[in-house]
Amino acid sequence: MDAELAEERVLQAEIAAVRRACENPPAPWEEKSRVQKSFQAIHQFTSEGWKSSKDLKNQLGHLESELSFLSTLTGINIRNYSRQTEDLTSTEMAEKSIRKVLQRHRLSGNCHMVTFQLEFQILEIQNKERLSSAVTDLNIIMEPTECSELSEFVSRAEDRKDLFMFFRSLHFFVEWFEYRKRTFKHFKEKYPDAVYLSEGPSSCSMGIRSASRPGFELVIVWRIQIDEDGKVFPKLDLLTKVPQRALELDKNRAIEAAPLGFRTLLGVLGIEAALESLIKSLCAEENN
Repeated sequence: MDAELAEERVLQAEIAAVRRACENPPAPWEEKSRVQKSFQAIHQFTSEGWKSSKDLKNQLGHLESELSFLSTLTGINIRNYSRQTEDLTSTEMAEKSIRKVLQRHRLSGNCHMVTFQLEFQILEIQNKERLSSAVTDLNIIMEPTECSELSEFVSRAEDRKDLFMFFRSLHFFVEWFEYRKRTFKHFKEKYPDAVYLSEGPSSCSMGIRSASRPGFELVIVWRIQIDEDGKVFPKLDLLTKVPQRALELDKNRAIEAAPLGFRTLLGVLGIEAALESLIKSLCAEENN
């Protein structure tokens, strides 16, 4: 997934460069990139110039096609991108064939329903033997979203200046978020009298009530966690809400053991089957 996200950003940058080349001819004294050289050729009134123009359009179409495929695959869509480059090479460094360049990047996009803006700097140092680069600054702006669980992760990604972790984890987080949303919606529609979502469709918890047992409720709290390494995983817990009298009569402490039993059930049946089993067990009398 890291390679796919990196390739997507490279393709986006290339498309932006090709578009700029088509719209703004470079001045003769400017440094000529590969795309700019191709652009010069299309302004020559020769058959070779027309051929270059056709090749440029074909290249643009090919890059856009690949970017569209990667966006579909990862769910990440880059809408706007810009880059500024500053040459920090000193005279002394130039004499030693060392080049130092600072790139300032800005981009905005979305991963399904989550929108973001990124501003980051990359410092490149190149000598005769190798090229090294590092992200020296990263600022992430997340537009208001129903995914409140992302805030801590975003702060961690900024502190580490880790672009790859941000994109990789965001992709998997959104997948789990959408799965949780679909799952809760499914059970709400299937058991409308028993299941309720206290925070609406994007709720991180699902409550189960029993008409035959007033005051007795089960609440599934489904969190989506991102660990220190950026790994995304679900964490489901069972909370019980029962009358005090019921607790006093529960000599076998079945209610107290319910959360641990639910964890075991998850491991055996999986998320959806475990939730289905829980709902049916609580509402068995209503269904009979």
